[in-house]
Amino acid sequence: MTEIGHFIDGARVAGTSGRHADVFNPATGQVTARVALASKDELQRAVDGARAAQPKWAATNPQRRARVFMKFVALLNENMQELAELLSSEHGKTVEDSKGDIVRGMEVAEFVCGIPHLIKSEFTEGAGPGIDMYSIRQPVGIGAGITPFNFPAMIPMWMFAPAVACGNAFILKPSERDPSVPMRLAELMMEAGLPAGILQVVNGDKEAVDGILQHPEIGAVSFVGSTPIAAYVYAEAAKHGKRAQTFGGAKNHMIIMPDADLDMAADALIGAGYGSAGERCMAISVAVPVGEQTADALIQKLIPKVEALKIGPYTDSAADYGPVVTKASKDKILALVEKGVAEGAELVVDGRGFKMQGYEDGFFVGSCLFDRVTPEMDIYRQEIFGPVLSVVRAKDYEEALSLPTRHEYGNGVAIYTRDGDAARDFASRVPIGMIGINVPIPTPLAYHSFGGWKRSAFGDLNQHGPDSIKFWTRTKTVTSRWPSGIKAGAEFSMPVMR
Repeated sequence: MTEIGHFIDGARVAGTSGRHADVFNPATGQVTARVALASKDELQRAVDGARAAQPKWAATNPQRRARVFMKFVALLNENMQELAELLSSEHGKTVEDSKGDIVRGMEVAEFVCGIPHLIKSEFTEGAGPGIDMYSIRQPVGIGAGITPFNFPAMIPMWMFAPAVACGNAFILKPSERDPSVPMRLAELMMEAGLPAGILQVVNGDKEAVDGILQHPEIGAVSFVGSTPIAAYVYAEAAKHGKRAQTFGGAKNHMIIMPDADLDMAADALIGAGYGSAGERCMAISVAVPVGEQTADALIQKLIPKVEALKIGPYTDSAADYGPVVTKASKDKILALVEKGVAEGAELVVDGRGFKMQGYEDGFFVGSCLFDRVTPEMDIYRQEIFGPVLSVVRAKDYEEALSLPTRHEYGNGVAIYTRDGDAARDFASRVPIGMIGINVPIPTPLAYHSFGGWKRSAFGDLNQHGPDSIKFWTRTKTVTSRWPSGIKAGAEFSMPVMR
């Protein structure tokens, strides 16, 4: 059995805590590896290496740091198939879906190749008599990222690429459910020319998380996961004097207006609702058709499409989606489906009995489609994170708008319409962080910033894009005057620049 340790000081090292977690192939349900769970002593070793390496890396000029990422991007492309298959074997998503995971992370690595420009600041000549004023952005020092299972390549790169490009050392604590790809990313960064100690991978559970949050030498923490843990990480980070950005759960709605192209909307719902078995924080899990006629027509288009979805292991290139990541995830999803039935929702496509021939022990969940869901039901209120789509009928536009407005989560939302006025009004009024207009999954590209509102995000700076450069650096402002501009004598009044 494969033993997965940590990546510290530029090399893989065995775990020493004596604690491990099983890593599964979700398609078969079989244990394929054991991953070490770090102790605080092992985390300290990573911090020691980061502290030793970071000053020299910060002093490396930005264009040289950029060249490391240029080489890293080339290595990602060269190793794409290997990385995708490795990712799929532990997560369960299809290989093509895994390639998308890697590419969306790689786009942030491409973005930070522009770090010489992104890190530039401001200068004011003659701010006062003989006085110049300028600001500079300097790295935080040591940063850390705590990442989820559902995007084991993309989200780590969203965090470590800008952090490292800005001159920080970075400690990554990935999900213990699929740790192999983060380890390979660290190796590829070393191959690209990154000095040892700048990117470390410490595998672990809550002990490692708490160690990161409490460590006095880690200055900034980024987190993606569930909302309860996001709130905990944000509060603990603040308590220990760290800046933090933490991203939690979602319940993403798609509003379908009466004038929408229903074929386009139905296809969008199928891809956005069932892709990756629904294990995406930007998945559409609620469809909101406006008007009974729209709802009836949409349901009739969705039913055959949902019934035709092909479920299979990642080795099946024809599969639309694969298993969910663990048996616990499968059990939770099915329990919520049962609750939806008990609460009175109409389960018009029932995937509860799905079994994959030859993979009976795998963590597969059949496609489920609910109609006539109401906002009081658990299947509407909770993030299911599975292949379950709920249809909530709205009598008019204002009722449809009120649904995502009132929900506790505010990650993403979409509207399908041909009416520009309706789309513009919706984008302006809905209190959600990321909006799609005839786009089902409005995940911004790398040069814009990603982040939700309400209980989907904590902290005022988002991931990637310009916000990431601000988050992983601190501003220092310098006011400068040379002797030729200084008058003799002490000044006791508040200085003004006149």
